[in-house]
Amino acid sequence: MPSNSKTSILFVCLGNICRSPLADGIFTHLVNQQNLTHRFHIDSCGTGAWHVGNPPDPRSILAAAKHNIDLTTLRARQFDADRDPIEFDWIIPMDRSNHRELINQGTPKAKVRLMRSFDPTITTQKTPDVPDPYYGGDDGFDKIYEMLMRACEGLLCEIKDPA
Repeated sequence: MPSNSKTSILFVCLGNICRSPLADGIFTHLVNQQNLTHRFHIDSCGTGAWHVGNPPDPRSILAAAKHNIDLTTLRARQFDADRDPIEFDWIIPMDRSNHRELINQGTPKAKVRLMRSFDPTITTQKTPDVPDPYYGGDDGFDKIYEMLMRACEGLLCEIKDPA
């Protein structure tokens, strides 16, 4: 990577109000903590259009706020199959369903990698998906936060210090 270019990362879930904005906020927070803002362009979106223009789910905002991460400036948008695969180096879906949808829309497979593939605690017995907490209780968002934090730390480690 040339020193003047930014690595671009797009986090993707279904509606862009729960998981992907939380991943966006966590990854941005980690990047800021390590003074690496100049190296990254970070965004999130959904494969569906139901929530376009809306802020993240209040439960995602609360889960992030417990860790001093502010999601209130984020707004949902839909994945743009024409623009996003060109603009982003890494396209990170939260689950296998969104992974399939991205590939079906023509996103190059080499750019798409499941979020939990960066989680060092994942085992073959565990699902590679970040579960959608939307229809569950508030505690689901805290569990998702922890899962996303591990995966975001792994992603940042892999990208900033490639082997």
